[in-house]
Amino acid sequence: MQENSQIAIDVQNVEKIYKLYNKPSDRMKDAFGMLKNNPPKKHYALSGVSMHIKTGETVGIIGTNGSGKSTILKIITGVLTPSAGEVKVNGRISALLELGAGFNMEYNGIENVYLNGTMMGFSEKEIEEKLPAILEFADIGDYVYQPCKTYSSGMFVRLAFAVAINIEPEILIVDEALSVGDVFFQAKCYHKFEEFKKMGKTIVFVSHDLSSISKYCDRVYLLNKGKLLGEGNPKEMIDAYKRVLVGQYEEAGVEEANLLDDELLQERAAQAALGQNPQALEYGTKQGEIVEFYITDNRGVKSNAIIKNAEFTIHMKVKFHEDIKMPIFAFTIKDVKGVEITGTNSMVEKAYLEGGRVGEVKEITFTQKMTLQGGEYLLSLGLTGYNGDIFEVYHRLYDVINITVVSDKNTVGYYDMNSQITVKDIVES
Repeated sequence: MQENSQIAIDVQNVEKIYKLYNKPSDRMKDAFGMLKNNPPKKHYALSGVSMHIKTGETVGIIGTNGSGKSTILKIITGVLTPSAGEVKVNGRISALLELGAGFNMEYNGIENVYLNGTMMGFSEKEIEEKLPAILEFADIGDYVYQPCKTYSSGMFVRLAFAVAINIEPEILIVDEALSVGDVFFQAKCYHKFEEFKKMGKTIVFVSHDLSSISKYCDRVYLLNKGKLLGEGNPKEMIDAYKRVLVGQYEEAGVEEANLLDDELLQERAAQAALGQNPQALEYGTKQGEIVEFYITDNRGVKSNAIIKNAEFTIHMKVKFHEDIKMPIFAFTIKDVKGVEITGTNSMVEKAYLEGGRVGEVKEITFTQKMTLQGGEYLLSLGLTGYNGDIFEVYHRLYDVINITVVSDKNTVGYYDMNSQITVKDIVES
């Protein structure tokens, strides 16, 4: 195990195995060693998972349902014991896991605050001092005096999160629970995340909200079927997660060293001049293929530099290697952190609902006004469709072009609302 004072959470080769019995009575028989000839099946909820989270980091854990995300959080917090491996935690942990964890449903809100505080090692006097801040953050009014079994999921998560963040944790662990709060409470919670980050506290959270993962996390771990597929910056791991979702993830192999000939060097230089990424991530069945792509400005000139509020066009050329009944052409624009900001496709726009035949080549264009703030963005392209009820990815290209938006006026947020402002003098009689 790593002996490093800067490591807040050290997870070494953790496994969590559950035994699956054919019938309930087999569990009792197994306890007495009576199932030697018909042993239960083993299910690996986690298989050899290692994580090293530094003090002050905000780390996300993503993956499909059943990938082991909640299991690893419960092991870190001590709710579950690993079947193998070791976990070391340096610092006081506060955890917000699934609804109900650590709360007595028969107690009212106040009683549960004292219960949780006592479990964390605080005295009654210390909890009493923290109580006003907890109640102010939860903001559930007189419901705090009612039994928790009468709470809505929204009220419950308000109180649970208010307790979790106000007991001065050094490490905050948050599962998907925040997703049940209303949008204003979620904004309040994420503001608290920002405060915690500035204070140098460690945050680990699981979420299906990829924009939050991208915005708040320094690093991300990707789990799938109990195994750790990878760890890295949010953008890389989110792209890999999307490939997992459509069953097209392959672990990266060792890159072969290849010498680039002059022709390839010239090609890459031309791509770079248009903001194109020669090593863009791509995957798909290739029944149809995006064979060319570029951007033109409002003068029709190929360029990746677009003036704010000017019209521009995204071009993609698609070749069909097989018949596709209803192809869907799409684009997405993300910021450099990987947050998807905008995008659309031909099905949403009802622009093309026909099929493509083998050997055909089609040029697709998306024309719109650039209202994003000045800065750097990344363009991704897609060719997908439905084969009956099954969603198919024929070809996707991630981060193929860097778009530079040139602006002399940036407002707040991602978009400029182009507000028209008037100021009038009012003459009072």
